[in-house]
Amino acid sequence: MKRLLDCRASDFRKMSGQELKGSIHASEGRVIVSEVILSTAPVYSNVTNAELACSFGADLVLCNLFDVNNPVVNGMENTQGSHLLQLKEMVGRPIGINLEPVDKNADGMETLTEVPSGRICTVQSIKKALELGFDFFCLTGNPKSGVTHNSLVEGIQLTRKIVGKDALIFAGKMHGAGVYEGKQSQKEIEEYIVAGADVILLPAPGTVPGYTVDDVKALVDFIHHQHTLSMLTIGTSQEGASEETIRVLALYNKMCGADLHHIGDAGFTGIAIPENIYHYSVAIRGKRHTYIRMAQSILR
Repeated sequence: MKRLLDCRASDFRKMSGQELKGSIHASEGRVIVSEVILSTAPVYSNVTNAELACSFGADLVLCNLFDVNNPVVNGMENTQGSHLLQLKEMVGRPIGINLEPVDKNADGMETLTEVPSGRICTVQSIKKALELGFDFFCLTGNPKSGVTHNSLVEGIQLTRKIVGKDALIFAGKMHGAGVYEGKQSQKEIEEYIVAGADVILLPAPGTVPGYTVDDVKALVDFIHHQHTLSMLTIGTSQEGASEETIRVLALYNKMCGADLHHIGDAGFTGIAIPENIYHYSVAIRGKRHTYIRMAQSILR
């Protein structure tokens, strides 16, 4: 098995979900996950947001707000989601999908929005995402979606049952998702892991109020003791903050022991400020690995 830092497009094409997990683990906290929205107008009309993110150093692409019942990939000449496989060939990176285990009975802090059925974590959506060719599944909640701890546990169990033991499942919250339940606890994280999650999401310290370096490090240590990986997230629009802010958040996450470093999609519409993907990458792994990822041909 290669560490992800050394993987090329040809390596990614052959990996199962669990092999990808091992490759991430072997990279010792130097993996960048860039969240993008493919259904919005891309930053530049003749290139997808996924391609743009990868060109600035992203290792994995995570598709947010992707409706499997209306699978649009803007920035390609043929924009229907059946061409997700074509997009994977174009970027040479694993591509995952966010699905939202919405709790219909959630008590929202604010008025909750109605999430389209093609974005909700259901049997139909999971099976459709598999058909479209996504490489991994991320169960989380967008703002105002009403995703709760209990609905996440149920969503993980459902997804694992459908995708099988070899698929890679991320799960957790980047922020409150419109529901106030307090900070995630070790007990809740353990329930995610028992339900079948391979990677646990936590807010990066300095993003959601109250998550300090010490708090997050303690949770990451617990996750690692359960032989599970952690992904620390910037899901609070700080992907549109200054490069100095990004560097600070990146180093906080390194100190906490993050296995994956996530940067959100709200710097510009549907993608982080691309330079911030680059600055994040340089902060956690230097220019050597950043430039290699940016420059390496998808034909390798």
